[in-house]
Amino acid sequence: MTDLRFTHYTAAAAREVRDVVEDVFRRSNRDAIESGDAFGSPEAFMRRFDAYTDPARGSGFELVVAYLNGIAVGQTWGWPLPPNAAWWGGLRLVDSDADVAEFIEESGARSFALSEVMVDQAHAGRGIAHALHDELLAGRPETRATLLVRPDNDRAYSAYRRWGWVCVGNLTPSWPDAPTFDVLVKQLGEESA
Repeated sequence: MTDLRFTHYTAAAAREVRDVVEDVFRRSNRDAIESGDAFGSPEAFMRRFDAYTDPARGSGFELVVAYLNGIAVGQTWGWPLPPNAAWWGGLRLVDSDADVAEFIEESGARSFALSEVMVDQAHAGRGIAHALHDELLAGRPETRATLLVRPDNDRAYSAYRRWGWVCVGNLTPSWPDAPTFDVLVKQLGEESA
């Protein structure tokens, strides 16, 4: 896949390629869309994208789109979690002895929330998702990253574990129709190499 190229976008630039983002989502999630799951609908997905890229939200959002021969075939995005991040709302840690308040304490430089990784179904299974994941996380200054995954998404869950992610608990986001997700964390920087 020597023709695979990555383009990075800030929140403002991501809004300019909104049509590309929606197209990749639709080509990556056909089965979920056809299932009628309200949370997984293109409309709900794009409402979340618009909220994540809202200029009033602050800085740090980054979108990476993978292009193969000039065609967008995958994407990933995330942002640093600010103090009092809503991301952690309702977190139930696996380790019942852990201090939840300490675990969720954010400074704006502690945790990077990896929100999405997706690849067009026609190009799945070729290592593009892993390449996107690594491209987005490479050189991040935060000490850890976090993501949410559906417990029954065996393919994604297996990949995340291979890539060094560990389940620390679960939560249900405040988005309408949101399911309960497992919360995974990965250490970043030299200690994760």
